[in-house]
Amino acid sequence: MSIDYENELNAAQFEAVQHTQGPVLVIAGAGSGKTRTIVYRLAHLVEQGVDPSQILLLTFTRKAAQEMLQRTETILGRSLHGTSGGTFHSFAYATLRMNTHDIGFPNGFTLLDRGDSEAIVRDVRSDLQLGKGDKSYPKKNTLLDMITKSRNKERPIDAIVEQEAYHLASYVEDFETISRGYEEFKKNHALVDYDDLLFRLDQLLSENDPLRNQLQARYRYIMVDEYQDTNRVQARIVQQLAGDSGNVMAVGDDAQSIYAFRGANVANILDFPKTFKGAKIIRLEQNYRSVQPILTMTNHILENAQTKFEKKLFSELPSEQLPEVIYPISDQTQARLVTDKIIELGRKYPLHEVAVLFRAGYQSYHLEVALTRIGIKYQKYGGIRFHEAAHVKDVLCLLRLVLNTHDLMAWQRSLEHIKGVGPKTVNKIYEALHTDGKEKYLRTMRTKHQDLDDLLNELDAIRRNPMKPSAIMERIMTFYTPILTAKYPDDYPKRQAGLEQLGQIAANYTELESFLGDLSLDGDPDEEKRKENAVVLSTVHSSKGLEWKAVIIIDCVEDRFPSKKAMNRPEDLEEERRLMYVACTRAMNSLHLFVPKTIYNRFNGVSEPALPSPFVLELPSHTFSRLREAYSGGMEPQISKKATPAAAGHPSGETAGSSNKPSEKLGFCKHKIFGKGKIIARVEPNKYRINFPGFGLKVIIEDYVELL
Repeated sequence: MSIDYENELNAAQFEAVQHTQGPVLVIAGAGSGKTRTIVYRLAHLVEQGVDPSQILLLTFTRKAAQEMLQRTETILGRSLHGTSGGTFHSFAYATLRMNTHDIGFPNGFTLLDRGDSEAIVRDVRSDLQLGKGDKSYPKKNTLLDMITKSRNKERPIDAIVEQEAYHLASYVEDFETISRGYEEFKKNHALVDYDDLLFRLDQLLSENDPLRNQLQARYRYIMVDEYQDTNRVQARIVQQLAGDSGNVMAVGDDAQSIYAFRGANVANILDFPKTFKGAKIIRLEQNYRSVQPILTMTNHILENAQTKFEKKLFSELPSEQLPEVIYPISDQTQARLVTDKIIELGRKYPLHEVAVLFRAGYQSYHLEVALTRIGIKYQKYGGIRFHEAAHVKDVLCLLRLVLNTHDLMAWQRSLEHIKGVGPKTVNKIYEALHTDGKEKYLRTMRTKHQDLDDLLNELDAIRRNPMKPSAIMERIMTFYTPILTAKYPDDYPKRQAGLEQLGQIAANYTELESFLGDLSLDGDPDEEKRKENAVVLSTVHSSKGLEWKAVIIIDCVEDRFPSKKAMNRPEDLEEERRLMYVACTRAMNSLHLFVPKTIYNRFNGVSEPALPSPFVLELPSHTFSRLREAYSGGMEPQISKKATPAAAGHPSGETAGSSNKPSEKLGFCKHKIFGKGKIIARVEPNKYRINFPGFGLKVIIEDYVELL
């Protein structure tokens, strides 16, 4: 029985399935039935008489490939035996195994896993005697990360470090030396890692014309899923397998390219029509996940993207409920309002159908405490629960010692930071602190270990002078910060941001005991296994491919979403826009964006005005309903007001930036979001400081402004 494709597919899907000759790019918008299209095209090819062994399906997970092949077999009612379906790496591995002589390993090679590679890097470093005695030296996993990122992005290691790990700049030469040693070791021992699979296949296809021609003849039909996530070498492999005008279908969404940190290159999908001459472009725009008001908002988020394939998502799912943009007074009150919103949504949906999304893992800390306090279960994806993070445990143990000098476990963790103090010495110090007649030993140890003396003095001073938890945190952090940078040299800036959030949480408490109690309250140890009736907390990256009835996005302000680092390069800001699009399109029925008006600054103890995310500012007012937190604590509708020169970023008119007198020597410019502004100064190498009426002073990359 033949398949009734026209009734099973919408018009765009049907067109993609029927187009089997020549290159074709399918731009599959979020929730548009991408997998269904691939599956039915596989079935159509086989129905048209194509030998399954002539089809190559490349995906990013083995599970995805298996699911597509199984679904195709179900539709056809017969086996797809012979079809090559799997990941880029599995295809590369199989090809290289059959051509070991051509890649310089006539007797074969061994594939390394991540643990093997880290062990080699460790041994290479040791053999080279690098970092000997340097406790701050990057760990083996960080060394390998820099090497593999350099390879996947095809950029020098120094450029990777400068962009992603500036605090490790002093080790760049060592990274490069270890990288060379790592490559030499693999070569000498017939070893291949996951990156090598792709690069060796690329080289083999480039240099071995007979093999390339043989593979092109065998795989007459190539299909690539999630093409926006390919890196440069994967795109080259596809091109060499397909030829310039082969029957290759790439399926993906440029607007969902959010993995640049892994090496994904959005240019691959954007340049597909240039790479494959005469490529047909088909857009899947009908969305089967979200209601139209959500899609209307997400379409506007994409409107200001600098480079993109034009598309307008639409849905036949009815709804009159607009997405909400909610303005809490501060990031501290945001957690309470989000908790209230979760409770409200929980009356309509099961809690596991409600998700809270955020740009970085630490941004959920306030909310985790609030949910724990009132007994709402949650599951977190992307980063661990904050009170389980090692650096947070360090600080909590120090705080526990303020309240309880008999807390042996806290002493053990706190004193392990002190050089020369091992487990046995910790027990002796503990005994001396609590036993009469041991004063002499304690004095000796305090003299011998200055850090121990400093810690005991700090704890005594805090106990003698009662203070609020936030003040105690300040004093503890003064002691702990040098330990943080020494103990976690690879990523201490990221950990420090998490501890700043912990300090903000402390500011909500008047008693240290209550603060520690709320942080220590933990649910059932099997909670992580339970999916029912637990609200989901997730980073946006971890949410890709998932969907929920209701989605809440928090911290939609500058420096948080988009992240602070992304404001320095146009391409990074473009990816942040795509992240916001991905976040919003996870929502099926209900979408809520939280935009705190102020952010608490732990260093000066005050809340400072925050600018809404540019992705929120540019949204037309008709695409959402606007609510704000009243000073009485409740929520009230907020009428949009046109910003005036006295205003500074928030629709409510609060000042969120400084205003300097414009220089008469510089001219005016225009920005897509902030409008016309006066250039105050040039900030080298590629930025301007600009005064925008209604928004105050902003530092903008020159590529993002039009000089007038």
